[in-house]
Amino acid sequence: MEEKKEKRVDPCAQTEEELYIRPKTANKKMKSAQMLFQTVYLYGISGCGKTAFIHDYMGKRQYHYYSAEQLSEEELDFPYSEKQTIVVIDDLHQLRTDELREALIRKMEILISRQDIWLILSGRSRLPSWLLPVYYRKIFTIIEEEDFLLSETEILQYLNLWGLTLTEEDFKKAAGLTGGIGITVRLLAMELSQGRPFDTNYMERMRNDFWDYLDCHVYDQWEVEIQEFFMQVCIVEEFDKHLAEMITGRSDVERMIAIGEQLGNFFTFREAAGGKRIYEIRLGMRRSMRRRLLRNYQQERWKRLYYNAGLYYELEGDIPNALKMYEACHDTERIAGLLITNARKNPASGHYYELREYYLALPEEKIRESVELMAGMSMLQSMLLNIEESERWYEELKQQEERLSGSAKKAAKGQLVYLDIALPHRGSSSLINILKNAGTLLMNRNISLPEFSVTSNMPSQMNGGKDFCEWSRRDKELANSIGKIIEFTLGKYGKGLVNLALAESYLEKGEDSYEIANLTNKGMMQAQAGGKIEQCFVAYGILAWLHILNDHAEDAKELLLNFEKKAEQEGSTKLLSNLTALQLRIGLYQGKTAEAVEWIESAPNEEIEFSTMERFQYLTKVRVYLLMGKYEKAINLLQRIQYYTELMHRTYIAMEADLLLAITQYRMGNAKWEENLQKTLTQAESYHFVRLISREGAAVHKMLKETDWKGKDDKYYQVVLTETEKIALAYPGYLKQVTEEAAFSENAIKILKLQAEGLSTAEIAGELGLKIENVKYHNKQNFKKLGVNSKTAAVTEARKRKLI
Repeated sequence: MEEKKEKRVDPCAQTEEELYIRPKTANKKMKSAQMLFQTVYLYGISGCGKTAFIHDYMGKRQYHYYSAEQLSEEELDFPYSEKQTIVVIDDLHQLRTDELREALIRKMEILISRQDIWLILSGRSRLPSWLLPVYYRKIFTIIEEEDFLLSETEILQYLNLWGLTLTEEDFKKAAGLTGGIGITVRLLAMELSQGRPFDTNYMERMRNDFWDYLDCHVYDQWEVEIQEFFMQVCIVEEFDKHLAEMITGRSDVERMIAIGEQLGNFFTFREAAGGKRIYEIRLGMRRSMRRRLLRNYQQERWKRLYYNAGLYYELEGDIPNALKMYEACHDTERIAGLLITNARKNPASGHYYELREYYLALPEEKIRESVELMAGMSMLQSMLLNIEESERWYEELKQQEERLSGSAKKAAKGQLVYLDIALPHRGSSSLINILKNAGTLLMNRNISLPEFSVTSNMPSQMNGGKDFCEWSRRDKELANSIGKIIEFTLGKYGKGLVNLALAESYLEKGEDSYEIANLTNKGMMQAQAGGKIEQCFVAYGILAWLHILNDHAEDAKELLLNFEKKAEQEGSTKLLSNLTALQLRIGLYQGKTAEAVEWIESAPNEEIEFSTMERFQYLTKVRVYLLMGKYEKAINLLQRIQYYTELMHRTYIAMEADLLLAITQYRMGNAKWEENLQKTLTQAESYHFVRLISREGAAVHKMLKETDWKGKDDKYYQVVLTETEKIALAYPGYLKQVTEEAAFSENAIKILKLQAEGLSTAEIAGELGLKIENVKYHNKQNFKKLGVNSKTAAVTEARKRKLI
């Protein structure tokens, strides 16, 4: 039996063990459980402060404390008492056999049923499966690891107990470094109290101190085979059963995972397509285990693990991760082979931008050994807006082709023709003759073309891999004259192309909806019959816009959700980011602003680097900036887009960017808005593009009425004005400014509802198919928007506002 001594008041006289700040969230839950006389289960990684919390909470009260590993049944026989008897059983993760667990469960059932006993259980893992039957029958209060994490305020209070004061910048670094975990906060205070400077070296030393703690107090207590399993799988950030089998060579991976789940809260999981379960290893464990791996394994042994992982990713078609693994084990031959394989793909299906560091690191001598690499470098440099470098590699490939013979010459010639067609910076002005020539060469079997995509995973052909605005002027004529040649030249990528190109041209010009839908459905059927899903995306995009124009936004959303399922089933993940952006744009018409505000957190960050392949998402992002009133951010991004359009001859995007800039300037009260609007109208009229303007509805309607622009054709202006007014009336809230604090996403509301039902963060993540980090992000945003600082308060406030 243990009795806690009263704490001394003077913090300066306290020992390290007595310096303690009780986390508020855990404290609230514990008090509530005590009032309800409810059994408590606490869990969290070693060092998060479970045992310290129990001792501090009990204060001077007497209680029985046991470690499950050394507990016998007889010790849990307590005589009935008129006073409350408190029983704490710690280290439940140490119960390794079914026999020990069953014995404890029998005793727990008895203790929980007694009115004079308050039972408190503690372990490192989420509620273990063997304890679930008791939990469902008796209902516990769960205090999870997150509840023990100290808030920034609590960390500050703790450091004050040590007499420590940090600058605001150092404190932010310290809070981020510790993550609020009790043991790391204590290590921080111990180090700083000795006068050590808070710099990069200190942060690295502290990380190593924490890893040393895990090594000695956690990992060394495990069986050797589970230690080895975690050392081996920790070379990757996440794994499924098959990847773990490939890395470790074990056939009992599921048993190892089950043991790991009982030992502690070291990884989370989510359900993926096909019922596959993906496990994500916590960052601290991943890093500490990698260090342990390097210390315990010979170089050849750990290199083999990385090679096995690389081979798995390569077989799965995950080239970026395969390269990471091969780089880790210094396998330069596999790296070069993968880069050549990737260079044979077009930018839409390959990973040019993602792998740019690998390509740019290749010695030029190595590049010249492969015509595919030379073509790939020309393409990559064009994508990176390095026009001179792109043309240099094109010329080098041309000279190489002249020196070659036989099949090597044929391959080089095919790469040159491909670049003639596909290089982004060359525009489309001379493409008609190039495509005719390519078709002749293909028919005569003088070349074989690499795969080619005209959409670049965008929901558009006119504005996909290249800009085809000029072709729209002669759409019917070109369809009849060179349509078949283009379809033949592009192979599978050409199926459905002509009908979809006509449909999109008609859509932009504001022509008959029935004819547009008819052409779109024909093109989609052709693409589905042996063509490519990229063309189907164009078809779904056109049909979605038709639904929007006809005031059927719900139908557009449903259509895109169905396509999303199709894309996921076919494994076409490269389409998904642009599909999400299109869904968000459709949602903006419906007033679903919360999803857009949430999306911008994970959208491509132009401040870090501008990627030309993300242009559709950037244009979506500008609209969200307008929604949020972040006009300076919108202008900065639009200026970068405009620079891109100038270099790459992107007429349509240039008009779209000018229009969005005019809207931004109008909202800022900048008189230059009218100049940009009139510039856009003049250029759009030359192509008779109506929907480019009218699609912006309420965001541009007032501007059209206020401008004194006079076009060449009065009918054009009237058509634009009439349709814009129609869309503005149908969707009056489109791009109307909102405050971020007022927006609650669908996921945020779901999380609040599940918290109201008592689910933990990990359980909510599993229920919604989200990562735990995503749930935590939503929690922080919810707290901010609701003006609270705990989950209980958030649920209460949400109920008051009738959000749940």
